[in-house]
Amino acid sequence: MSINTASLPDSGFSASAPEKSNIRWVVCGLLFLATTINYMDRSVFSLIEPLLHLDFMGWVPGLDAAHQTAYNINFGRVLICFQIAYGVGFLFAGRIIDKLGTKTGYALAILIWGCASISHSVVTSVAGFCIARIFLGLGESGNFPAAIKATTEWFPSEERALATGLFNSGSNASAFIAPVLIAAVAARWGWHAAFICTGSMGLVWAIIWVIFPYNKLRRSATQTQANLAPVTQGGSIYPILLRHRGFWAFCIAKGITDPIWWFYLFYLPKFLNDNYGLNLSHVKYPLIVIYTAASIGSIAGGWLSGFRMKHGHSVNSGRKFALLICSICVLPIMLVPHMHTLFPNNAWPAISLFCLATAAHQGWSANLFSTPTDMFPSTSVSTVVGIGGAAGALGGACFTWLVSHFFSLHPLLIFTMAGLAYVTALLIFQALVPRLGVRQTI
Repeated sequence: MSINTASLPDSGFSASAPEKSNIRWVVCGLLFLATTINYMDRSVFSLIEPLLHLDFMGWVPGLDAAHQTAYNINFGRVLICFQIAYGVGFLFAGRIIDKLGTKTGYALAILIWGCASISHSVVTSVAGFCIARIFLGLGESGNFPAAIKATTEWFPSEERALATGLFNSGSNASAFIAPVLIAAVAARWGWHAAFICTGSMGLVWAIIWVIFPYNKLRRSATQTQANLAPVTQGGSIYPILLRHRGFWAFCIAKGITDPIWWFYLFYLPKFLNDNYGLNLSHVKYPLIVIYTAASIGSIAGGWLSGFRMKHGHSVNSGRKFALLICSICVLPIMLVPHMHTLFPNNAWPAISLFCLATAAHQGWSANLFSTPTDMFPSTSVSTVVGIGGAAGALGGACFTWLVSHFFSLHPLLIFTMAGLAYVTALLIFQALVPRLGVRQTI
């Protein structure tokens, strides 16, 4: 149902576009491409990890990987710099996008991270990598606030998790493309060229996005948006959010579960190399399988909540049922440390557990990302998603510190934490928000 947008100040919605235009799937496709590029840019560093066994990174020739203490700590520091910058960027990126609008805000974000990615190619020190990763993190922090805001503006409630699952599967599609592309580029021109390659893709996308008539074609505001508008009215946005249980539920869930995805993204190639001897040329096949499963999970998880809603269940039931199924499917990841003992020469039993866990994470993420759109108007969704992303990045930095110091010697601890994170997050979310769709205040 469309309403008069004059009653919604700064809504920015077209007054003439249909509520369900097929163009929304074109937008979803553009979000998918941006997310794919986003994850390619951030994953290059881990994919070329074997090529970074350099003097300035602290690598000592002759030592085995498990005892390269200086190198492992430097590698972790570079990753942490990205994660901290990513988190700090989230604190203001979401609000900037809410102010500038989706089209302008998204274009600005990808221009920043594309240029930052290219800048890695001229680095000759650990400090240089840290600086380049900081700017990459600041730019990339705009991706999800802008993309979630776009799904709010283009899709109805029952389709948002599916749309989120579809564009979020770009994070997995990057795993299909990046290992093959980066391996080929790095083999021919060196690791420097890998950063130039992916960074240039972002600049091309930005040109396409600027040309696309986003604001002219997007749908008009809906009655749901009118009903949610009072949630953030009556004062400064931040005090209002701090009194909202849904805000805390989303941020805590992101802070607990995002670090697990960071772990997979940054450490899967290293784990497979250290435990099964899979180098850059061989690891691409397991990664393609793992992230294929993750893509399926992303789409299926988003579809599941919408399917239940379309068959008479509430938003609360649809979202939380999907979150529960995903959190249960993650639990077997705790068995990964035992796979090397049971199957010392066969990586595929461990890979199968990673497949299930990454699929479940992406299904979880598609639904968790949709919860702010169930609780807040589109004019503040990017702000909420941004702050939640900051919580996730902070949690990711803390978890990366733990992993960089303890993973080689205590993998069971790391995988146990990874397995229990989602159940814990769902219990906290349920305690804070017993029913989605009901206004929650502290």
